[in-house]
Amino acid sequence: MKHLRTVDDVMTHAVVTINRGAAFKDIVEAMRQWRISALPVVSEEGRVVGVVSEADLLLKAQGADESRAVTAGELMTVPAVTVPRNAGIAGAARLMARGHLKRLPVVDDDGRLVGVVSRGDLLKIYLRPDEDIAQELRELIMTQLIPAGSANVYVHVSDGIVRLSGTVPDPSLGDVLVRVARTVPGVVDVSARFESEVPA
Repeated sequence: MKHLRTVDDVMTHAVVTINRGAAFKDIVEAMRQWRISALPVVSEEGRVVGVVSEADLLLKAQGADESRAVTAGELMTVPAVTVPRNAGIAGAARLMARGHLKRLPVVDDDGRLVGVVSRGDLLKIYLRPDEDIAQELRELIMTQLIPAGSANVYVHVSDGIVRLSGTVPDPSLGDVLVRVARTVPGVVDVSARFESEVPA
């Protein structure tokens, strides 16, 4: 299974968008039809110029009788909060949490829309099979962090909870392994029980 590390790994590529000229009624209909709470507003070049949310529509509807004549360009929130496709999953999650956002438009290096990522998309990493997580950890620990033959580390994963055990030459290395394990996508928690090797 592909390692899930960036927004590009979990985002939805098919995105419903509107242009600046979209009418109030058409925006409401698009949200109803696709069962989404916000729509990116894009320019002719495909760049995200704003976002219209249900909250934007409700605020306008409360204060305007002629709401049907209002366009997305007048309703949208600017600047749009977007995330680059190569952003880390944890960073995108923090951005959503800070802004109380349910979805984020995903853009390429030129600011063009390439997808959208939702809270549910970010949570996909916690659906990774335990064996995939364990295999990634074993590769990471044994090939990148521990010199060959210098330690004996066992990795067990159950329901996303990692248990590390074995022998390490230095207790500080055990602490490093725990911190690294916490960064692997899909890991819910980490515990460790290492023994220090006693020199012969």
